[in-house]
Amino acid sequence: MPFTHTERPLYEVKAGLFKGLSHPFRIRVLELLADGAEHTVAELQEATGLEASHLSQHLSVLRRHRLVASDRRASHVYYRLAHPDVAELLAVARRLLADIVAADSARAADVAALPELPR
Repeated sequence: MPFTHTERPLYEVKAGLFKGLSHPFRIRVLELLADGAEHTVAELQEATGLEASHLSQHLSVLRRHRLVASDRRASHVYYRLAHPDVAELLAVARRLLADIVAADSARAADVAALPELPR
């Protein structure tokens, strides 16, 4: 069944949400922000090991898809999750990942070794 003229824009926003999640480093940045605190670019760079330009590109994608919000204070930009449900989405994705790889014991151990997500 084709989209109605009112449905299509909503599905495009939803697709954008998943596009924002479609890179391992962006997921890692979101997981770091899931602790509920604001983090500077320098803190995120240290935690991810990304070069500043690459991190900036990923943060731009996350902002564009409204997954993160930012505030400039003095000479620093602070990032946080744009909505608390992003953390819940990450937790659901982690549980789904665990179920998907459960049959592969080596991968299941890798999932179990991932850093705990804040609640």
